[in-house]
Amino acid sequence: MGVKTQFSIKDLENLSNVKAHTIRIWEKRYNLLEPERTDTNIRKYNLENLKKLLNVAYLYDQGHKISKIAKLENSEIQKLIQKNSINETNSLALKQLKSAMFDFDDDLFQYTFTELNKTKSFSEIFSEVFLPLLSDIGLLWQTGTIDPSHERFISELIKRKVIVAIDSLKTQPNKSSSPVFALFLPIGEIHEIGLLFTNFQLLSRGFKTVYLGTNIGIESLVHITNHYNQICFLSYFTVKPDLIEIRKYLRDFNKRISKDDQHQLWLLGAKVRKFSDLKTPPNIKIIANNKDFPELLETLKKS
Repeated sequence: MGVKTQFSIKDLENLSNVKAHTIRIWEKRYNLLEPERTDTNIRKYNLENLKKLLNVAYLYDQGHKISKIAKLENSEIQKLIQKNSINETNSLALKQLKSAMFDFDDDLFQYTFTELNKTKSFSEIFSEVFLPLLSDIGLLWQTGTIDPSHERFISELIKRKVIVAIDSLKTQPNKSSSPVFALFLPIGEIHEIGLLFTNFQLLSRGFKTVYLGTNIGIESLVHITNHYNQICFLSYFTVKPDLIEIRKYLRDFNKRISKDDQHQLWLLGAKVRKFSDLKTPPNIKIIANNKDFPELLETLKKS
């Protein structure tokens, strides 16, 4: 399948958060975009139309009147965006990263990250920019607005940044700290960015981690228990296991790994949010809100 270069008006709505009805009005009243039309009079927009709409939507959200934006040349729009970006760093970064994704533009991604890094910590960049971007991308992929190649391109760039951040940590984990965290993804789960960032959060606070990565079956976790007395297994459920299998997964974990509740299991991710009210054994903790995780670690450090 070729990379997507034409978009429907619904695609533009999904990407820009501007209603299709509004886009039509802007076209008719201000000649804002110039779509092609099929034989059946259906609008089709190219990549330049998409990027222009993202720029216009950004300025419109900042309070600029559409009547004035529509009169500007592209170069003037760019200058106005830069002027507004001083106080709207995150919004501009999200727009630029989406543009980088559609153009497969590694340089724009690197430039955007470098600018963010001048005023923000890596944790802030990830939480305030990367997470909202990944959330948007997930929805766009599900609706068919973007190709898998777009999603993989931007995800791999973010993944690299998390790995670099982990490697650059200057603090050394406390080898005597308890518990030791063993991080893994279950069979069939390939979305690793959340788990990688969780590893960064643990290491930056001095915890000892054992990073196992993707596609790890419960039976393989037994080997870790032969080396550490107290382990907190931690996993991120984004698409796997299926909702109907989660209860069985928790039972299997305690049957094979933690028969006497010696070892804990902490779960994060989109799948487990739907199970936030699920009654679990004392050694299993469901963390429904990612924002609670840092506070949980600080409490654990003090205990």
